[in-house]
Amino acid sequence: MTENDRKTPVSEPESVEILNLESALAFQKESLQAVSRTFALTIPRLPNGLREAVGNGYLLCRIADTIEDDPNLPYAEKAYWQKRFLEVVEGRDSAANFACEYGSVMAASLSAGEHELIRNTPLVIRLTHSFNPAQRTALARCVRIMGTGMAEFQQQASRSGLPDGAAMDRYCYVVAGVVGEMLTSLFVDYEPRLCSKEEEMQRLAISFGQGLQMTNILKDIWTDWERGVLWLPRSCLLAHGCHPEMLHPGTEDPGFRGALLELIQMAATHLANAMQYTMKIPADQTGMRDFCLWAIAMAVLTLRRISANPHFCSGEEVKIGRDSVYRVVWMTRFLHRSNGLLDLAFRVGAKPLTVVREPAC
Repeated sequence: MTENDRKTPVSEPESVEILNLESALAFQKESLQAVSRTFALTIPRLPNGLREAVGNGYLLCRIADTIEDDPNLPYAEKAYWQKRFLEVVEGRDSAANFACEYGSVMAASLSAGEHELIRNTPLVIRLTHSFNPAQRTALARCVRIMGTGMAEFQQQASRSGLPDGAAMDRYCYVVAGVVGEMLTSLFVDYEPRLCSKEEEMQRLAISFGQGLQMTNILKDIWTDWERGVLWLPRSCLLAHGCHPEMLHPGTEDPGFRGALLELIQMAATHLANAMQYTMKIPADQTGMRDFCLWAIAMAVLTLRRISANPHFCSGEEVKIGRDSVYRVVWMTRFLHRSNGLLDLAFRVGAKPLTVVREPAC
């Protein structure tokens, strides 16, 4: 009897199962490269066993975001497709049917990466359903809150802006804060040493998400404006004497500049909470720390570019370059184990974002 004869053969169903999971993982890696430069960079830093769930969570959120961004769908249809997608995630509807039916009505103007992601929803969901119960619960909760919340905000989206700061906080929660909560649940499931810190980390996670989302809102003001949407709080703009209806790319309205600087400072305060969150992760979990640190550092650098050029006309003007990203990656490898050095580095980096006057918002 040969060595091969003594090996227990893998049954056909088991081998097919392995191939399906391998295909799903391969697609996930490829799709992350296509739809997000940032997450394609940061997710691979996570350890095996966590990386797969976080990557999958991002793609689930990206599908929900694709529905939100679809310019062909009115509010009621977006709400319908968000509900259908949640049912798919929870295993109550067919991923293949969803991919086929939504794929047939989604806007052709959406990116090739988004079309490819929708076509391959069954692969994404195949991976989702392979995770443990705690992971699946965290992913489904995120999709439920995000999908419902985004559909509600689409109903009131306009160039008039959100009513006030509370509305902006709520918007940031449903599109980003809830992602922070999901990530925290996944982190705690992976790293038992975080269990005793979970309650405080969940609170900080919401602020972490808002800091990143506010940075994106500020960077993409004029991209959103072009499609008829303003996510800034109207009350804040009016408090500075700026009327949203008068805004346009490259505006030199001093009131807009004042509101912008106030919002930058608010975002920086949330990012300070993000640093507190990151420093609660055990120092030897450097991959988990880097995942957070790279996102924080890139947000701070983006805010600095916006602060230095408040009259920008396009997100491309304030987008950080590859050299800046490489410097972030290089620096964190020297600092990521030391809370003292990380705190100092953040204070130095965020110092130009401080507004030395009373806020009007």
